Amino acid sequence: MIRVLLYMAGMALVAAGLIVLADRPGEVSITLENWRAETSVTVAIAALITLVVLAVAIWMILHHTWHAPRRVAEALRRRRGEQGLLALSRGLIAVGAGDAGGARRHADAARRLAPGQPLTLLLAAQTAQLTGDTASAEENFRAMAQHADTRLLGLRGLFIEAQRRGDYAAARLYAEEAAKAAPSLAWAGQAVMQLRCAAGDWEGALESLERDRMAGAIDKPTYRRRRAVLLTAQALSLEQSDRDRARTLALEAVKLAPDLVPAAALAGRFLAEAGELRRASSTIEKAWTASPHPDLADVYSNLRFGDSARERLARARTLAAKQPGHAESALAVARAAIDAGEFAEARDAIAPLLTQPTRRVALLMAEIEEREHGDRGRAREWMRRALRAARDPAWTADGMTFERWLPVSPVSGKIDALQWVAPPPMIATEPPAGEPLDIPAIDAEEAASAPESPVAAEPPAAEPAPKRPEPPGMPPPAKAHQIVPVVQVPDDPGPEPDPELDEPPPQKRWRLFG
Repeated sequence: MIRVLLYMAGMALVAAGLIVLADRPGEVSITLENWRAETSVTVAIAALITLVVLAVAIWMILHHTWHAPRRVAEALRRRRGEQGLLALSRGLIAVGAGDAGGARRHADAARRLAPGQPLTLLLAAQTAQLTGDTASAEENFRAMAQHADTRLLGLRGLFIEAQRRGDYAAARLYAEEAAKAAPSLAWAGQAVMQLRCAAGDWEGALESLERDRMAGAIDKPTYRRRRAVLLTAQALSLEQSDRDRARTLALEAVKLAPDLVPAAALAGRFLAEAGELRRASSTIEKAWTASPHPDLADVYSNLRFGDSARERLARARTLAAKQPGHAESALAVARAAIDAGEFAEARDAIAPLLTQPTRRVALLMAEIEEREHGDRGRAREWMRRALRAARDPAWTADGMTFERWLPVSPVSGKIDALQWVAPPPMIATEPPAGEPLDIPAIDAEEAASAPESPVAAEPPAAEPAPKRPEPPGMPPPAKAHQIVPVVQVPDDPGPEPDPELDEPPPQKRWRLFG
């Protein structure tokens, strides 16, 4: 509406000007040597306007003619760019769909239409990865790392390729370079930390964690937890060589994460050695309240060196009162009661757990039966039930169970991955050398068809998982057992008769005459 009003106002002004010129006629005279031209003002203005229009038209024709080659080249370049973008998009879609042939074809077209472009290098690298050409993939990622805009992407690709071929030293260099270039890059900081942890470089891992915190890559709770885990790992590594330093690290770890069981157990031992029994008890009790664990019960019961078995039992009762009704509380009291010879109290402590006994419960019952009554038959029965009982909580991560706590999962490299949980029914594919298999494998059909047999046949063990290459300097991990779910088996029908221990029952004889 405003434009219409402005246009009408302009036309009105032009009309007013023409009316003024028409009402006031005049003459224009131009003299050039002997040449003289005379005309009216209106005709002179019209001639001037015509000359201006002609000059502008000639100038535009000359301008377009002069710049025509450049405009044609720009149009061709624009069309080529559009075709290159189309090839790039189709190539990336082919890579995502797993179409190696299509990805290679579109990558060649993109390389021809848009050479040197970041997306072209990315498509070429991903196509090489899809086809298994690692050399070409590394070459493209290395070319991307030379450009400022694709440097981080190239370093990420080189890091992944180095990990795939097991070159952890190169992977660490690429990750550290990326972390220096962009401290807020989450993957780089995490990769540097994991690789340093795998090499046992706890000081370097802590430095990387501090850099991530300063860059804002992790939040405060995550920082405190990871720092506590790394400090605990460093304290465990220095426990035999530098106990003073290990004690300081363990106490700092407990302050950051009071519920971290390994840190609390280690700090409790150090404080007990220093005679700070009240502080050691408080540390263990806080961790026990958050996460009951047998290591905590063991440290708490043995805080004072030389205590009698009854004194240890009293301490176990005190600790169990912090978590009444918990299975670990019952097991801690039962263990201490057995050592003190209080078998009735041990039975009462684990009585609520006998409805679905775990391995530890069954083994404690076997020990009670043998030590209290010398009943080897009942002890054998409980030992056999222990073989089939549900597994107790263990340090578990990535489908593996470990005999001790580790700060980093040897499978995935994740920090603080091990959790104290009860694994599902399983068997160990690689039992420790010199020890019997923890749980015998059961064939469901055979168990169903022959329920009177107390022991089912054992199928062939599953093939062990392929071992992941470890970086140089990585400490040997704790023994791990792979989790393989098996079917639920019926409860143990009881011990087999033993001719050496059990006398056969007297047979009744019938006679016709008395």
